[in-house]
Amino acid sequence: MSEIRAISDESLAQAVEIVRDGGLIVIPTDTVYGVACDPRNIEAIRKVFAAKQRPKYKSLQVLLPSIESLDKLHLDLPVPLNRLSAMFMPGAFSPIAVAGDNCTLATVRTDPATGKATQGVRIPNSAAALRVLRATGPLAATSANRSGDESAQTVDEAVQALGDAVDLYLDGGATPGHVASTVVAADPHGRDGIAILREGVIREPVIRKALTLNGGALGV
Repeated sequence: MSEIRAISDESLAQAVEIVRDGGLIVIPTDTVYGVACDPRNIEAIRKVFAAKQRPKYKSLQVLLPSIESLDKLHLDLPVPLNRLSAMFMPGAFSPIAVAGDNCTLATVRTDPATGKATQGVRIPNSAAALRVLRATGPLAATSANRSGDESAQTVDEAVQALGDAVDLYLDGGATPGHVASTVVAADPHGRDGIAILREGVIREPVIRKALTLNGGALGV
């Protein structure tokens, strides 16, 4: 049976154990509730897809507690994404990192255009989410709803959507609602060296203006 618990030291210890053992947790973020698991555990990731009835061609983001997590995961933010990340993370900004040979994430996808292994990442601008992530470490995550349905803004809505497929629901109160993050990849052939794969709450003109500050698009 699933449990619903407020975020506390005790429930976070339980969440850590569940994630370590390949289970699923639901957490609040700065947008909506997300269902999350160990990003290195392929069986746990399959549980996420099954619980959501999510098409397998859709990738999962990895939520990070800090920018320093990138090095630990053997992920790299190429120029100029490193500069954009310094300006827009934490928040609704999702850069596409490049995975190194030592990266053990089971969520990486191979970019058909470049052949590189890539991973979308985000640092949520939410004290509750960051508290969870500091306890569990990085999590593979996606919205806590059945694929195609409305995203859950409360823990009760997440429970109604996913039920006993999730081991633990962490209740952080109501979330702001569905605010899409802006997904950006490095593209040496694109304007300003980037490709905006999805325009979200951070609009394209804001992104491109940021690239012209302090030395231009290719500054480090």
